[in-house]
Order: sequence, then C-alpha cells, then structure tokens
Amino acid sequence: MAHKILIVDDDHSICEILAYNLRSEGFEVCSAHSAEEALITLSIPFDLILLDVMMGEMSGYKMAETLRARRDATPIIFLTAKDTENDMLTGFSVGGDDYIAKPFSIKEVVARVRAVLRRASGGAEERLVSSHQIVCGELQINPETKEVFVAGKPVQLTKTEMELLVLLVRSSDRVLSRSEIIDKVWSETPYITERTVDVHITRLRKKLGVCAPMLTNRSGYGYRFNPSSVCD
Repeated sequence: MAHKILIVDDDHSICEILAYNLRSEGFEVCSAHSAEEALITLSIPFDLILLDVMMGEMSGYKMAETLRARRDATPIIFLTAKDTENDMLTGFSVGGDDYIAKPFSIKEVVARVRAVLRRASGGAEERLVSSHQIVCGELQINPETKEVFVAGKPVQLTKTEMELLVLLVRSSDRVLSRSEIIDKVWSETPYITERTVDVHITRLRKKLGVCAPMLTNRSGYGYRFNPSSVCD
C-alpha cells in the first residue's frame, strides 16, 4: 500500500510541484494551503507531513506543536526558507523529524521522505538498542520499552533522540566524531550535516535536565557520554 503524504504550504505552485513528483514516486498525496486546513484534513491518518514553516495565521511550528499536544506522532518534515541553527532547533523542539531548507531539489525531498518513513517504522532504532536497562545516577534508560527517566520522572524522547542517547551511552569509553554519529544514527538519511548532530545534542541536553552534563563535547573532536560528570 502506498504511503500517504500531506503537503502543507500556502504556495500553490510548490504544492503542485511536490505533489506531481511524489505521485510519480508512487506516493498518495493530498495538499492543504494553510495549517488550519491541514488540521481538518488530518482527521484521516497520513504517514508523513511536509510542512511549510511560514504561513498565514498559524505557522508550521505552531501546527506541529498542536499535533504533538494531541499525541499525533505523524512524522513531520519542515520546509522553510530559513536555514539557521536556531530555526533547526525550533523545528526539532516542536516535534519535527527533519528539516529541509528552500530552495530544495526534488531528489533531496524524495530521499528525505523515504528515509523518514523508514525511520518511522522503527527499524533503525531496533538495531541500536538492546533489552538491558541502563542506570547511571539520576538517569535511567530502558531500551526495551523506549523509556527514559531523570530523577524518577519520565522524559519524552523522539526515536532519533533515543538512538543518539543509547549510542553515546554504549560508546562511553571514547569520543564519537560527528561523522561517526551520522553514520550510526542517520545511516539511511541523505544530506545530513554535522550541524544536525549539534542541534539534536542541544535538544537532548535540554530534556535531560540535571543529567545534561553527562553529554560532553570535545572541541574539534566530537561528543562523549561521560557518566563521571554527574554519576558517583
């Protein structure tokens, strides 16, 4: 069965171009020209949303927040003319799964759509996690149930964040370069830059709160999970 994609963009020409090319790749496609229209359209399930950031009254970021507040986990790829680290961080922090800056190539969009859909199936995560619970001070990770607790309180992580955290924990004996992290966590996702790693680490640190210092950075080298930063 073909995956169903919802394109949300107030630029009709972009919707038409994306819809034509995605249908040519075998996807089912619907379009909405505002966030408000999209929220109504999403009364039926979709497999992925291509979401423009800058739109009329409700922005793409606000729409994503609304969906996540409803516990709607439909993967979201943001489309935006902005390409700064703050914009990327905002996109990921409101629940986005990927971020494509305009202007973009159709080839890139199709590749990223396929990669996010593969990741949504859970395959990559299952390769990285095992059934052994990890406990370090206030941090508790249960890879089997995909749960993380800090000081006994649950922390909601995305699949990518879980993969990233478990990878760093299981490699705590050394520093992982950004390229190594990309190869492990984003192996099936093209066009990922080292800045994407930095953005996800920033978001992960924010969620880990008092355990954030465990994620250390070696300037010029990469990242390491260092339990001695917090753990006794």
